[in-house]
Amino acid sequence: MEQSAQQAQQLDHLASAPSPGGSPFAAFGMPGLGGPPAAAPPEPRPILELDGEEREDELDALSDWVDDFFLPVYGAEVTTAAPWCLQWQEHDDVVAWLHALWLAYQQHKDLESGLSGLFVWHRDFLTHAVAAIRAPGGPLSACMTSPDRPAHRLLPGPPPSVRTETAATANTAEAADQDEPAS
Repeated sequence: MEQSAQQAQQLDHLASAPSPGGSPFAAFGMPGLGGPPAAAPPEPRPILELDGEEREDELDALSDWVDDFFLPVYGAEVTTAAPWCLQWQEHDDVVAWLHALWLAYQQHKDLESGLSGLFVWHRDFLTHAVAAIRAPGGPLSACMTSPDRPAHRLLPGPPPSVRTETAATANTAEAADQDEPAS
């Protein structure tokens, strides 16, 4: 009887004492079982903040999603009320919209988003993004409005503000003054 009581005390002690790595499997380096945590994926950044090869890789992946999933499902007919551009990758604002839409899609299709995740994506992201991108006066309005007449034209943006222009002029004048030799 005394031996059983000692064994019960040892078992209680072992059960309450934390193991060295937090799990008996920690020594085997098994993620999810107390081993070293898996490296977190890099945080997504807006595509317009990326440069060089990193931007090209992201644009390639985005283009695959747009061409293979988005357009076949949500592309609808090209009309004057819903223009499109075969060279949409050259429209920075459209790239930014589609990239944000794609990131939101990836988040909301994840199982952790629950059963309503894709409904939320449709309601809160897709509808608004498509309305902005394909609006009659939107960023693609100077491009293709009929599948029979492919077109592409980048609309000029507004000029810099007066404040920016004034600062640039002052900086240019200051640099010119510094370049002149003193007499």
